[in-house]
Amino acid sequence: MIPRLLIALGLALALAAANWAILSREALLREGRVLLLELAPVDPRSIMQGDYMTLDFQVARELSEAAGDERPDGYVILRPDADGVGRFLRVQDAPTPRAADELALRYRVRGWQVRLVTNAWFFEEGSAARFDASRYGEFRVADNGDALLVAMRDAQRARID
Repeated sequence: MIPRLLIALGLALALAAANWAILSREALLREGRVLLLELAPVDPRSIMQGDYMTLDFQVARELSEAAGDERPDGYVILRPDADGVGRFLRVQDAPTPRAADELALRYRVRGWQVRLVTNAWFFEEGSAARFDASRYGEFRVADNGDALLVAMRDAQRARID
């Protein structure tokens, strides 16, 4: 009787954690501030995974130059320009303090590379030509520095669907 109760309790806790993660991501998509980051697509094909772009962001390069080789994980502070493109300002250990017109974006250092949110954009097989025009990644950013990549944009900052 007790093992079944423990299994049921464990299952309920796992489902609650999964639902909490889903709800928090949905809230970020609804309420997060829009931020564009310049990107440099690298490799548009993976035999095992299908079509995708490996992403490298201009901000990550600027962060690497500013922070040097011994940078810990932290937050890059950005100020969106008139077009919504995030411009590098500084690096700090926490998402605050910052001005009202600044955004904090959490970054991690893995294998000597700065990783912002994601390093890949997956898309439907056979649609690679559409994404060749990608020049910006569109993110939704929360106040705590969490972000999700939601779309690609072209040189005129129009969404690529």
